[in-house]
Amino acid sequence: MLQVNGQPMDRQGLNTVADLLDKQGWKAAQVAVEHNGAILKREDFSTTVLSDGDKLEVVRFVGGG
Repeated sequence: MLQVNGQPMDRQGLNTVADLLDKQGWKAAQVAVEHNGAILKREDFSTTVLSDGDKLEVVRFVGGG
């Protein structure tokens, strides 16, 4: 089980942060991800392995004025 933006999420089928973003329909270029308190670089999304108990915060960028 993961915690994503304060909500529990089943980790089944999710091996990396990139998998999580794909499942949620979030584009890597449009988000910032904090994984267990550390902000990830985009190039690390596909290599950062998820484990039960991980806490993630995903912030989407929104354009406008």
